[in-house]
Amino acid sequence: MGPHLLLACGAAAGPLFTLGYLAAGAHRPDYRPLRHPVSSLALGPGAWVQTANFLAAGGLTLAGAVGLWQAGASHWTALLVGGWAIGLLGAGAFRTDPVSGYPPGTPERLRHHSGAGSLHDGFSLAGFAALAAACFVSAAAGPPAWAGYAVASGVLFAAAMVLSSAAFDRRVPWRDHGGLVQRVGLTIGWTWQTVFAGRLLLAA
Repeated sequence: MGPHLLLACGAAAGPLFTLGYLAAGAHRPDYRPLRHPVSSLALGPGAWVQTANFLAAGGLTLAGAVGLWQAGASHWTALLVGGWAIGLLGAGAFRTDPVSGYPPGTPERLRHHSGAGSLHDGFSLAGFAALAAACFVSAAAGPPAWAGYAVASGVLFAAAMVLSSAAFDRRVPWRDHGGLVQRVGLTIGWTWQTVFAGRLLLAA
């Protein structure tokens, strides 16, 4: 498979993932996107949609990471995007625990986490860290405007993930808006991936 197709996979992963979770959430009457995390869509009725969404996005991103390597991007950037892909695949393989009272009937905050939930959180955290680091590393490959955009994307993505995690832990004043903060962060991170892959795709 040539770098053009692989880079196109990486560029498409974010938009497709976003459409996937928006569609899945639109059909859940008890799901509140401003409050609940994307991962919670892998619980309850129709859970397979978000599980498939994680796995598809992870697979496309992994293909994109190979494309970055083949197209001459920094090997560290390609490896870190690959780490982000593995985080997505792991998040799809292991379901999250209930968060912020979803699904209905579950507590606002769990006292104990399941093994699958802990693995989901571990893969997600590692993936988030890898994506933020990829943004920073990619800043060295391009003009000052690109460097500024890449660094800003990494900072804002990391900050949004930290703030949303605090909200889902139910310990902060914005705890009912964790889903919104997470979605803002994911949009920033996915947009960086799409733009970066697109730049290399146009130059290839």
